[in-house]
Amino acid sequence: MDVIALVGPSGTGKSHRALQVAREHEADAIIDDGILIKDGHIVAGESAKTEKSKIMAVRRAIFVLPGHADEVRDAIQEMQPHRILVIGTSENMVQKIAKTLKLPPIQSIVRIEDIASRTEIATAQFHRLKEGKHIIPVPTIELKPHFSGFLVNPLQTIFKQSPVKRRKLGEKSIVRPVFSYYGKLIIDDRVIQVIVEKIVKAREFVKSLKNITVKHVLKGEEDRGLTISCEVVLSYGSHIPTMISQTQSHVRDAVEFTTGMIVHAVDISVKALYVEQRHKLW
Repeated sequence: MDVIALVGPSGTGKSHRALQVAREHEADAIIDDGILIKDGHIVAGESAKTEKSKIMAVRRAIFVLPGHADEVRDAIQEMQPHRILVIGTSENMVQKIAKTLKLPPIQSIVRIEDIASRTEIATAQFHRLKEGKHIIPVPTIELKPHFSGFLVNPLQTIFKQSPVKRRKLGEKSIVRPVFSYYGKLIIDDRVIQVIVEKIVKAREFVKSLKNITVKHVLKGEEDRGLTISCEVVLSYGSHIPTMISQTQSHVRDAVEFTTGMIVHAVDISVKALYVEQRHKLW
């Protein structure tokens, strides 16, 4: 089984072009926003667009909600696709999805900028931001048992009206997720710092923690995720590489699960070792 990916910022038309990319790369399955699609049918999972908040939608899309990844993994194991197309907003996101679903390493990544013009991307972003319209690459009839938002209308293949006979790409649907009506969600950096403080201080070998820093990875005005750093003093006697690696993993998992934000790096600086004084008995 091979894995490829389609990557681009939110609202740039990835789902609209998913079927075309899948066809061109001979992918017989698609993972998009939390669902596994094969032959125009939702085989497993639940669409992130069914969630009632943006934060839950992100968690659904990266398969961190309980039982979600297991269901999709089982379906993949059962149907054994030849090639899977994974769709995400960044390379880091699709790599995380592949790892969570225990897929083989991603062999190639297609970027939306390579297959869509600036005008097409700008048009897609307008419909997403101004009208709250999202596309799911399955027929409308397939969505009705699954979708809790608003089904706007089906979107037929873009070649339907073309006088030139071309291979049909399949049917897509336009939807409005419930969360698109709730406005903007802002998570203050102090929230991230509190999560980091709680996780790190809970480690018994950490004697003190300070200078927690949260930085945002930006591309233009889009927030692509976080990098987190902090300084610690450790108790003498523990294997430092192992302890730090485990702590980094716990911090990343906690922040991503709680906030739905992608964590690119957790940098922990060990500033000192605390050695407990032992008194001799005479």
